[in-house]
Amino acid sequence: MNDGVPTPDSGIDFAMFAILRAEAEGQAQVLVSGLLELERDPKASGVLQGCMRAAHSLKGACRIVGLAAGVEAAHAIEDCFAAVREAGVPLDRARIDLILRGVDLLMRMAQSTESEIGKWTGKLGEVDAFVAAVALSLRNDGSAVQEQLPPGPLAKEEKEGGEVPAPAAEAGPSDRVLRVTAENLNHLLALSGESVVESSRIKPFARMLFRLKRLQADLATVLESARPDRGKTETAQAAWLEAKRRAAECQQFLLERLAELDGLDYRASDLSRRLYDEALAIRMRPFADGLQGFQRLVRDLGHSLGKRARLEVAGEGTRIDRDILEQLKAPLDHLLRNAVDHGIEPSAERLAAGKPAEGVVLLEARHSAGTLQITVSDDGRGIDPERIRAAVVERRFADAETARSLSEAELIEFLFLPGFTMKGEVTEISGRGVGLDVVRNMVREVRGTARVSASAGGGARFHLQLPLTLSVIRSLLVEIGGEPYAFPLARVLRTMKVPREKVESLEGRPHAAFDGKRIGLVAARQALGGEAGVPTEGELPVVVVGEEAAQGALYGLVVDRFLGEREMVIQPLDARLGKIRDIAAGALTEDGLPVLVVDTEDLIRSVEKLVASGRPEGLRRVVADRKGRKRVLVVDDSLTVRELERKLLGNWGYEVEVAVDGMDGWNAIRSGRFDLVVSDIDMPRLDGIELVRLVKRDPNLKALPVMIVSYKDREEDRRRGLEAGADYYLAKGNFQEETLLRAVIDLIGPADA
Repeated sequence: MNDGVPTPDSGIDFAMFAILRAEAEGQAQVLVSGLLELERDPKASGVLQGCMRAAHSLKGACRIVGLAAGVEAAHAIEDCFAAVREAGVPLDRARIDLILRGVDLLMRMAQSTESEIGKWTGKLGEVDAFVAAVALSLRNDGSAVQEQLPPGPLAKEEKEGGEVPAPAAEAGPSDRVLRVTAENLNHLLALSGESVVESSRIKPFARMLFRLKRLQADLATVLESARPDRGKTETAQAAWLEAKRRAAECQQFLLERLAELDGLDYRASDLSRRLYDEALAIRMRPFADGLQGFQRLVRDLGHSLGKRARLEVAGEGTRIDRDILEQLKAPLDHLLRNAVDHGIEPSAERLAAGKPAEGVVLLEARHSAGTLQITVSDDGRGIDPERIRAAVVERRFADAETARSLSEAELIEFLFLPGFTMKGEVTEISGRGVGLDVVRNMVREVRGTARVSASAGGGARFHLQLPLTLSVIRSLLVEIGGEPYAFPLARVLRTMKVPREKVESLEGRPHAAFDGKRIGLVAARQALGGEAGVPTEGELPVVVVGEEAAQGALYGLVVDRFLGEREMVIQPLDARLGKIRDIAAGALTEDGLPVLVVDTEDLIRSVEKLVASGRPEGLRRVVADRKGRKRVLVVDDSLTVRELERKLLGNWGYEVEVAVDGMDGWNAIRSGRFDLVVSDIDMPRLDGIELVRLVKRDPNLKALPVMIVSYKDREEDRRRGLEAGADYYLAKGNFQEETLLRAVIDLIGPADA
């Protein structure tokens, strides 16, 4: 052990140890708070999953720096959580105390100074004792295992009654470097951003002065036209000449000041922009700064799996925001380990497939169209959709029939779900179903996107699109309810203007065409908690959001109008406000206008809740307000009957909207304009008889004809429907196209009459 002094062959990467320290501090807090919450509520499954991710991230960080003892300790903690989740092992107080001891142990490793790191490089009695205690706890009653563990920092504190001091950082050459806290740097960047905004106000002021110049020119013209006649007195002539002289003098003075202001505007804008760029550059670091240890990780991991693999890096000099770079560490670790473990084949298999014996993982960073593009690809076996399909069924994420109907894009989405894994057994590298969900969560936190493309035998490619910096975003500025809102461009799939006549009703809800499929339309005002409403004239401005690869997850938000694309300085909301629903942050536009930045993921959840409640009224009125063809509402809980009646009536020229049950039909009737309602009787939530009664009791709706079409063809059923107020009763057993058409024409006439 060399008395705790690290040696060159200790296996620990000292350059990355500060990153482990920062990672350990954050993840330890997640673990401690999560464990305390689980102690209060053992059924908090989401908290358990978060603890598993934290332990998994700690294990990855320890592996990156070569701290094998930390990997073992974190893996043991993962074993505890996995046993709780998968085997139903109770997370009692004794086991929670045990895991907390393990967290303390990891923190002591992470907080070690360079002279202390070496003691963690060999087989340690303390780490071995912890791992053995975990194993014993999972086999037996965990209450007796504490005796085997050496006291950790918390135990010492309890015995001594004193405060345990944090280890002091050793003095070294790096102390001569000027250290700037992240908080101070963020303040500098915020001030420089405000400087850019303030300098932009000069230009509008200059435009106002140019308007004053035009007014003065008009005044000169008026003075010229008001010149006294020669017959007037000399006094009037002299006064006119003096007024003209002074007007010319004012105009000349204004011209000179305008020239100065124009120069000031240019210099202030240039200076503030340069100041902002320099402040931003301080935050930017080369991509290579975040790659220490990754090449060795790929090599050593390949060796441990009996494979040959190497990492190639492109774009090492690409500048990246330091906060994004820090957050990229764990996702890149997951992606690289997945590439080696799941993608790269053993040498013999690669040679048989005509590939080089050594597999290659490519990590690439580049700037494109104002965004940061990160790609992790490999030349391995790729992703077999059928293996995913089998894993989906085996792990009970879907039944066999549903799995068979899933497309390749939908199957790949399962890779990002917590708890989903393609591995048949759990190892230190993978198999717990914790990994790609960490990648997607990180990407979403920084307002980015993640995509996967792969083919069986042709390798896999994970593509991350991230903002260049977290302090400035490119946004789509829109107006909703008279107020400006910003949508981060990275989360916007498309903007389009939909003609009102192209809005159609499907399952009782407004839809529009998008790339060959239908997407639901929702009024953005109502989604944000305001009154339902859309623009009253012209085409509908629509922002398409959601996950393009996920079926049914696309929505079109109808806004009041588009205001254009802007680059905005992000202003975090005051922490005292807490999480504001649907809002991520604030921002300032170039002219100083405050804007709320939309939290797109949160807004999508709000839209889904709104749609599920059956309350998205704003767009129904668009469908209802069309002129021309007569409109029929078909209310039936049977999809087959609904579609049959919709097609028949549509073929005859009627405009048809459908509702999935009586309550959905009642909501549609109240919010739209119809000439006829065709309803079934037996339906959930509200049956057809009650629907008829509601319509006929309403003084504004009682004249609306209602036809009942039901399988119930007994005379008492017919009498019950007519007594409720139905205008026509048609039995489905005797249903014929001509019969339905004749009944509809008898009630409301032809479609275009």
